[in-house]
Amino acid sequence: MSRESYRFYSGEGPVVAVALHSGHDVRNVLKPLYNLTDSERLREEDPHTDLLTTIVPSRIIVRKSRFEVDLNRERSLAVYRKPEDAWGLNVWKEYPEEELVEKSLAMYDRFYADSRVFLGRIIQKYGYVIVYDIHCYNHMREGPHAEPADPAGNPDVNLGTENLNRHVWGAVVDGLANDLRTFNYPGGPLTVGENIRFKGGHFSRWIQQEFGDQSCAIAIEFKKIFMNEWTHELDPVKFNALYNALKSTLPGLLTHSKQITEVHAGGL
Repeated sequence: MSRESYRFYSGEGPVVAVALHSGHDVRNVLKPLYNLTDSERLREEDPHTDLLTTIVPSRIIVRKSRFEVDLNRERSLAVYRKPEDAWGLNVWKEYPEEELVEKSLAMYDRFYADSRVFLGRIIQKYGYVIVYDIHCYNHMREGPHAEPADPAGNPDVNLGTENLNRHVWGAVVDGLANDLRTFNYPGGPLTVGENIRFKGGHFSRWIQQEFGDQSCAIAIEFKKIFMNEWTHELDPVKFNALYNALKSTLPGLLTHSKQITEVHAGGL
């Protein structure tokens, strides 16, 4: 399923990888209204996360920038209005007229309607769906040459799991965390935390509300250790290692999922 602003890729298996914030596109009519440069917008987007989704055949890639409409926020907050909505940034020189905002929100509505169909079909086929909701986050906010944020509160990987039923899906989450920690990452093991910086946004919450325990939506936030977050330059060695680390979680994920669905057969 393909639209101008996003694309759904269908393949075998119950796992879906999603890049909600990888997009940088905004409508031409909006460009003169922005107070931010392309580079400033890109810094708060999640570049290269679309490439990470290729670990599985079923994927959702969003091309539209979160600075036009943020699909990981509630509809009423999806178009940033004031600096506190956007990390203190003054997004707009002039806030768009309501007609322009409504057009962006129409895309939001289409995306969620299409996601309902797409994920529902996977559940119908496999009995459940697991969603890797992939993001990345900044840790050098004080400047490109400043000290990075305290690692204790900024793990290399943050798993946002507040929206899922851990009683049902806890083994999947624990297995995912363990596989990432034990991967041979360049420079030393990845630090993995759960609900430390991020607990999961609106998309994962919506999935759980929509599909209940037939769904397991995990928001996976990678610290931007694989790139320069100020110049956006990719470190190919670290990025490829991160890709392989994420891919290494799939065998255990599917094993735990199979066990869970067998135990809860008829109850999920």
